[in-house]
Amino acid sequence: MAASLWRAAFGQSDAADAADYGGVEYWSTPERAGWLTKQGEYIKTWRRRWFVLKQGKLFWFKDSTVTRASRPRGVIPVANCLTVKGAEDVLNRQFAFELSTRSDTMYFIADSEKDKEDWINSIGRSIVQHSRSVTDNEIVDYDSNSSIEAWTAIDYRLKITEGDWHKVGRHVKAASGKAVHKG
Repeated sequence: MAASLWRAAFGQSDAADAADYGGVEYWSTPERAGWLTKQGEYIKTWRRRWFVLKQGKLFWFKDSTVTRASRPRGVIPVANCLTVKGAEDVLNRQFAFELSTRSDTMYFIADSEKDKEDWINSIGRSIVQHSRSVTDNEIVDYDSNSSIEAWTAIDYRLKITEGDWHKVGRHVKAASGKAVHKG
């Protein structure tokens, strides 16, 4: 039952649709890819998985060799996510971060502080780009030369229709209650 709720919260069906992942060619030129350790969906043990972020979806695989024939072990549409932030204090583990929807939170552990920050930056940028709060009339203007720039871009160069977004300290928060945090 809990696994079904988890899949519903992250927009997954009980039977993964292997033929269609929203048309995303996850095997080709990802926005970000690398190893992370994540908690298992059913048994809450930690498992090392290869993650691929592309076109607003976060895919994971058992192996780092991802081809057209590869099938993801799971996928999270980041548009359903509200926050991505550090979680060392929650898990009491170094390089930990969390990704949350309205109803659930997934935890990850990176291999280093830099990897953790790079993943938070990449996922945070993707949340902003793919959020239902950002409409075609709104402009996201950022320099994507490095992941270090990502939070600078979100914090300082986000140009959106006045009144829809409010900058709060190191957070960018939508009037709708959606927030992207750097923890």
